[in-house]
Amino acid sequence: MENSPQSFRTQLASLSNLPRFFKLIWQTHPQMALGNLLLRLVKSLIPLAMLVVGKEIIDEVILQATLENKELGTLWWWIGMELALVVASEILNSSIILLDSLLGDLVSNKTSVALIRHAATLDLYQFEDPEFYDKLERARRQTNNRTLLMSQILSQVQDSITLVSLGAGLIAFNPWLILILVLAVIPSFIGETRFNQLSYSLTRSWTPERRELDYLRYIGASDQTAKEVKIFNLSGFLEARFDRLSRRYYEANKALSVKRASWSLGLSFLSTLAYYGAYVFIALQAVQAIITIGTLTFLAGAFDRMRNMLQQILSRFSRIAESALYLQDLFDFFDLRSDIQSAPNAVPFPDQVKDGFTFHDVSFKYPGSERWAVRNLSFHLPVGKKLALVGENGAGKTTLVKLLARLYEPDSGYISVDGIDLRHIELHSLRDNIGIIFQDYVRFNLSAAENIAIGDILEKDNEEKIVQAAEKSLADPMIRQLPQQYRQMLGKRFQDGTELSGGQWQKIALARAYLREAQLLILDEPTASLDARAEKEVFDRFAELISGKTAVLISHRFSTVRMADLILFLENGQLLEMGTHQSLLEANGKYAELFQLQAKGYQD
Repeated sequence: MENSPQSFRTQLASLSNLPRFFKLIWQTHPQMALGNLLLRLVKSLIPLAMLVVGKEIIDEVILQATLENKELGTLWWWIGMELALVVASEILNSSIILLDSLLGDLVSNKTSVALIRHAATLDLYQFEDPEFYDKLERARRQTNNRTLLMSQILSQVQDSITLVSLGAGLIAFNPWLILILVLAVIPSFIGETRFNQLSYSLTRSWTPERRELDYLRYIGASDQTAKEVKIFNLSGFLEARFDRLSRRYYEANKALSVKRASWSLGLSFLSTLAYYGAYVFIALQAVQAIITIGTLTFLAGAFDRMRNMLQQILSRFSRIAESALYLQDLFDFFDLRSDIQSAPNAVPFPDQVKDGFTFHDVSFKYPGSERWAVRNLSFHLPVGKKLALVGENGAGKTTLVKLLARLYEPDSGYISVDGIDLRHIELHSLRDNIGIIFQDYVRFNLSAAENIAIGDILEKDNEEKIVQAAEKSLADPMIRQLPQQYRQMLGKRFQDGTELSGGQWQKIALARAYLREAQLLILDEPTASLDARAEKEVFDRFAELISGKTAVLISHRFSTVRMADLILFLENGQLLEMGTHQSLLEANGKYAELFQLQAKGYQD
């Protein structure tokens, strides 16, 4: 996998993300954020204080060793002061670690919540774009790594203050030591920065492959795929594919890691030589009695701490810059905007639809596709009527439904309700008045009641309405037989969960539509896995319950769609025929041909 390293300028530019990140931390819990900063400020001054106290202790010990009459009061005072600093340092460390952990968890949770909330605002076509999924995957990974970045940034501030305080002591003795110190750490910093750039580039360029690895890991060990994996003996195929892809990533990462380790060893050796050159200079000053032994200890300790700390700061800076590049992925996702939004002066959906829904020469093709999914489609669905959409797979039936709910926007033409363009209606108001059950409805691993409440989540605590919806969909008797009835967890992902049959799940899904007191109900082949008799029972029940309401039905079974007031036959996204079941049979067109073909199949 080829990857181009991010430039140092790019890394510096990525630091512009940090103010936005600080704002996120502050908004999460201002008191914890402020407390953490104050504790780190105090902690940053303790290393200098420890070195000063250590110097005084050594000088006092040497002084007392030369006196016949020992006066140890001053010595005990300095030792007590050192003990107090050590205890204070331990308390501060524990407090900082605690606040880092708590605040980090809160930031991670807040980011995850924001990710879920923002994803819900984006358009359906974006979720069907592989590049979008790569961006979403990188954003998801950032929700778990922000605790580390936050701690790194705060530690950087703390160590910088400590470095300045220690540097003041070195400058007072000999400014040249600071120059030696800088020269000692620059090689390591350059190497660390370079390899962090390469590491980020490798990780970013491999995002699609890492998503594939996660997918292979999932389908190789999932209750959703277990039957097919066993029946078709897919385990060997999945193992080989995962092993091949994971090895490619391992080899790419291994080559970078070996190169990084080799360079780090050489650059670290140069840094060590520079440090010991400075140490020899300080030792000679002590031998010549230019400085005291206590001062020697202070300078050697200050220089060593500053060398390690400066190396740490520069190395951490590189890691922060790398994390800030990843942070850019998160903010890039949050900056994505939906194309389908409510107009500035949008009006509410009509309280009571009077005329109906109309398609005005609507055409639409999916993003990235050259083929028209719907082409020049014009028809009127009167209020209170049931419309059946018929056509072969790919004819545009589900696309039409998605356009009606503004999950997609027509490329040309428009759709109206009571003469109002759907684009001029407040988006949430529109969708609140449309209840859709798709063929590929989601089987949520939630309780039976919550699965039904998906239809109108604001009613999740309204047990009476949930039960009524289940009764309408014929799901109630089945739910009553479950161990915990409406509180029963469905699906096998969690403990004590119960899996339902396809027909039972479909009744749960239908209950969602009944719970939603929408003015337009749409059933997109939700009964596809039921037999003909069961499907007829469901649709007869549906027809009875939606009497007077507007509905759209999609089904491949002509015996079912004949219950509709109007039948619209689509072919290649275009309106081929429209009328009642009887009129279409009399027209002896494509609908009549397929109806007779299907009827003959049942007779045989």
